[in-house]
Amino acid sequence: MAGRLQDKVCLITGSDGIAAATARVASNEGARVFIAGKDRETVEPLACELSAAAEVADLTRAGAAERVVEACCAAYGRLDALFNVAGASGRSFGDGPVHECTDEGWSMTLEVNLGTAFRMCRAALRVMLRQEPGAGGVRGAVLNMASVLAFSPERRFFATHAYAAAKAGVIGLTRSMAAYYASHGIRVNAIAPALVRTRMSLRAQSDERLLAFLAKKQPLSGGMLEPLDIAHTAVFLMSDEARATTGLVYTADGGWTTA
Repeated sequence: MAGRLQDKVCLITGSDGIAAATARVASNEGARVFIAGKDRETVEPLACELSAAAEVADLTRAGAAERVVEACCAAYGRLDALFNVAGASGRSFGDGPVHECTDEGWSMTLEVNLGTAFRMCRAALRVMLRQEPGAGGVRGAVLNMASVLAFSPERRFFATHAYAAAKAGVIGLTRSMAAYYASHGIRVNAIAPALVRTRMSLRAQSDERLLAFLAKKQPLSGGMLEPLDIAHTAVFLMSDEARATTGLVYTADGGWTTA
């Protein structure tokens, strides 16, 4: 039985956490996966595990997005789906409440989370616009990584205002792109997770007060979500099962926004 992504070329940025989980699920669903990440020690083992093509690249660097998309097309001949997972907390740069946020905290957080997504979208769309539609009648699908913090803030534990602004920017970019590219047969959606058990959330994973808070704030998962919770949603949104869906911000939050 064919998988939901059978023979589709899926480019995923990042190589651990949600990105790795999605790459595994997509591969199991028949996709030809291309992995792009900056950490060779996670990119290469994941690519080997999945027999996937890959590129080690720092997507904040000029020209990196174009090189990654070119490498993907050289390996597989087309690009059916892009999932922009790669991003980072800005705390180490100086992100925080606006009155405390440093200039570097602001600029680096927006660059890592919004700038890289913009450039990957630009490079991918240039390819998708000139390729023939797939079997489902769609030229391509773009999926961006947002966050519930963009529209459901939490002042005690997550007062990272540059990060919230960056993810709100991702949502605005996603919806604007969805409106523009629908007539070209390209779908654009976003996922807005709550707190997921990944390397980026290590600080939270050792904070007993925060874990107690999350048990109530994310009641469906009894605390932190797992990367697979997001991966299964991502695969659906990249597949032809979602061929009528664009401009959606899918909140995968374990109940965060309603708790």
